[in-house]
Amino acid sequence: MPRKTLLIVYHSLTEGTRQMAQAAHDGAAAEGSVTVRLLHAREAGADDVLAADGYLFATPENLAAISGQLKDFFDRSYYGALERIDGRPYASLICAGSDGSNAARQIARIATGWRLRPVAEPLIVCTHAQTPEAILAPKHIAQEDLQQCRALGEAMAAGLGLGVF
Repeated sequence: MPRKTLLIVYHSLTEGTRQMAQAAHDGAAAEGSVTVRLLHAREAGADDVLAADGYLFATPENLAAISGQLKDFFDRSYYGALERIDGRPYASLICAGSDGSNAARQIARIATGWRLRPVAEPLIVCTHAQTPEAILAPKHIAQEDLQQCRALGEAMAAGLGLGVF
């Protein structure tokens, strides 16, 4: 049986989402049964989506939405992968200043169009950044939150590796 691939696509301006995506990557890589690819949204495209067996999409919450660069990734990849990745598993990571639920809903709507299968609830980490200074400041994600990201990556890799999803 060929080795499965987990694709983690992220965008991060203030490093919070990057830390979360890296923790998920590290958890998935530690599981050892799958190939894990961590790509910035500007580097990822339809070929990367087609080559993967499962996905983790990671974004900051920007104005109650996914980041523009993650949206750009979806825009560039959507039709090239449409009807070719049906049923593949996905999960999402959101680095939110306040809520994150709308960003999670946006990813879910796009994933529904691709006919992806959610295998975990969106993991939303709230930084409580509410002022312009706090919103633009570099983020430092707490270890307990990073551990949740790591566990999600490990679970995704284990599920892919075992053929659970």
